[in-house]
Amino acid sequence: MIGYNDALLALLRHAPRLEAVRCATADALGKVLAADVVSSMDLPSFDHSAMDGYALHAHGTLAAGSEHAVHGSQAAGDAWRASKGMAWEIMTGARMPDGLDTVVPVERTELLARHDDGSPARIRLLDALGPKANVRYAGSDVAKGAVVMRAGTRIEPNHVMLLAALGMAQVEVIRAPRVAIICTGKELQADLAQPLADGQIYGSNGPYLVAAFASLGAHVCSCETVDDSSRTFVATVERAQRAGADLIVSTGAVSMGRYDFVPDALSELGARVLFHKVAIRPGKPQLAAVLGDAVVFALPGTPMAVAVGLRFFIAPVLRAMRGQGPEAMGRAVLDTPQLPKAGLLHFLRATVMPGDDGRLHAQVLAQQQPFRIQPFAQANAWVLLSDDAVQGAWVTIAGLQPETSPFDRTYPSGA
Repeated sequence: MIGYNDALLALLRHAPRLEAVRCATADALGKVLAADVVSSMDLPSFDHSAMDGYALHAHGTLAAGSEHAVHGSQAAGDAWRASKGMAWEIMTGARMPDGLDTVVPVERTELLARHDDGSPARIRLLDALGPKANVRYAGSDVAKGAVVMRAGTRIEPNHVMLLAALGMAQVEVIRAPRVAIICTGKELQADLAQPLADGQIYGSNGPYLVAAFASLGAHVCSCETVDDSSRTFVATVERAQRAGADLIVSTGAVSMGRYDFVPDALSELGARVLFHKVAIRPGKPQLAAVLGDAVVFALPGTPMAVAVGLRFFIAPVLRAMRGQGPEAMGRAVLDTPQLPKAGLLHFLRATVMPGDDGRLHAQVLAQQQPFRIQPFAQANAWVLLSDDAVQGAWVTIAGLQPETSPFDRTYPSGA
C-alpha cells in the first residue's frame, strides 16, 4: 500500500490546470480567480463627508465659538461644487465642495440663522475643529493600481462587495471543473421516491457527491447508477470522456471481491493507474488513475470511504487544478483517547468546540464504522490520527467539508 502523503503527491503531479474564462461578478461566488485583480480606480473615488454636518476650510484650527456663514447645501449624489471658501451644509456620503477640508457634525454646532427657504444660513462651532476631521479621502480604502485580490482566491460574498464597489462587472476566473459520477451496484435504488425492492438500498453516495461538488463550484455533467457489469461501466466511462469530464468519480466495485470489476475495466480502457490501495481508514481500497485528459477516482462504496475520498483526495486535486495552494489544517486538544490501528492514517468524525481554556477541543464520535452515516451528519470536523493519542494530546483537524472550518455549525447552548 502507498501512504497518504505519497498518494496525494502522485495525484497533484497529474492534476491538469484548468483554463481561465471571463465571468460576471454577479455570478462569481464560489469561483476561483485566475489572475490578480488590480483596481482601475480610487476607492472612495472622491473626498466625501463621513457624517451629516457642515463642511469648512480649516486654516489650522477653527476656534470654539467661531461663526461661519453657510453658502449652500450638498447631498449624497450631488455633483462637484465650488465653495468660495464658505461653509456648506453637507450630508453623509456627499462630495466635499472644492476648497473645503473638514466637517463638523451638526450636533456640535449651534444654528444662528436660516435662509428664507429654511436652510441653514449661519452656524457657531461648539468645539474647536482641526483640518481633515470627518472626511473620507479618495483612495483611502483602495488606491488606483493596487492589487486587491490575488490569483487563487476563492470568491466569497465579501469579495463580491469589493468588486462591485470598484465597478468591476467581470472578473477572470478558472472555469468550473467538469465531473462525471458513476455509482455501481445492482442493489442501489437511485430514485428516492420509489419503494425498495427486496435486497435494495437507497443510493446515498450519488446525492452526496453531487451536493459536495456543487459546494466546491464544480459542474456535474452526469450522475449515473449502473449495475455490476464491466461492460456497462466501460460504456458509462466512455460517455463521460466524450462529455469532456475532467474528473470521473466512481463508487464501489474497487476491492478484491468477485464483483469488484472496476480495476480490470479501467485497465481495458487504457487507464494508467497511479495507485490502488492507500494506508488509510476508511477508504483503503481506493484507486486513482489517469485516463486521457481525465483523472479517475475509483472509491469504495461505503459512505464514509466516499466522504474521505472526496475530502482528502479529490478536493486537494480540485485546488491544484485551480492554481490554489494546499488547504491549511488546524490543531485541537483531544478529549477522547484513541488507539488507532498501526500503519494506517485514520480519518475520524468528530466535534470540535472552543473550551474554557481558550483552546479548541476535539471529541471523536462513537461508532466510527464506515457504513454509519448518522455520525457524519452530527460531526463538524475530521480528526486525522496515525498513532495512539491520549486525552489532552494535540491532534490535526480539518473541516468536515472542503472549504469549511470546524465552526460552520451552531454549537449547543453553553458550549
